[in-house]
Amino acid sequence: MKKRSLDIVVLSDIHLGTVGCHALELLQYLNSIDPKMIILNGDFIDVWNFRKYYWPESHMMVLRTLLTKMANGTDIYYLTGNHDEVLRKVSSLQLGPLFIRDKLVLELKGEKVWIFHGDIFDVTMKHSKWIAKIGGKGYEMLIMINKLMNWFSIKMGRGKISLSKRIKNSVKKAVQFIDNFENTAIDLAIDQNYDYVICGHIHQPKIRGFSNDKGSVIYMNSGDWVENLTALEYDGEQWSMFRYKEEDFISEKRIEKILQIKSNGSKMVIG
Repeated sequence: MKKRSLDIVVLSDIHLGTVGCHALELLQYLNSIDPKMIILNGDFIDVWNFRKYYWPESHMMVLRTLLTKMANGTDIYYLTGNHDEVLRKVSSLQLGPLFIRDKLVLELKGEKVWIFHGDIFDVTMKHSKWIAKIGGKGYEMLIMINKLMNWFSIKMGRGKISLSKRIKNSVKKAVQFIDNFENTAIDLAIDQNYDYVICGHIHQPKIRGFSNDKGSVIYMNSGDWVENLTALEYDGEQWSMFRYKEEDFISEKRIEKILQIKSNGSKMVIG
């Protein structure tokens, strides 16, 4: 598969180290692109729910692939989130092409882009972190149940379903929280004269323009790799939303072959 050249790719809420992470699909995507910059906008590794007994080879391969891209000239900005907040202690660290930051401001063609994870808007994170962590445990259990249901659903000839997406979309308070989150980010960005604001955190991919009497801004959310499997891409001219579709990679069997070889004890490195 020929790699697509991109200026910037924004990925958020990958949640490596959890059963909900779609690492194989992410590997297929990463191996289909050649970006100058990758921005990991929070919750890349899920420190909250990390377990020593659960770290599949596909999750390690995600790390190796990103290391290979850095070695080949890609800059990677790791912006901290709530599930990997431990890195906020070293949020000014730079190791060659790897930068750890809490936020990032870019200027693209004279326009200012403000990028951060977004958990600062979450009241439960600011005042009741233990409640948020309990919620994170429940969310992981929901993902495990969803995987089992999808296995039966596929066997019966039906498509996949997402319990967490259905719950979020149907519960009024959850919908209101998402609206409040987006509106808060938009208002702050306009007040600070940004042209774009990019967040993660709420697992809701979106590109939305907004204007009021104070100004205008484009709000973007890169989504996640647990439910939506999305990324924001900038090609040097405009931003767009990538949405993973299995049929687009149906002939790309390289990842599965590598995993099979590794499980048999052979060594192979993704190039």
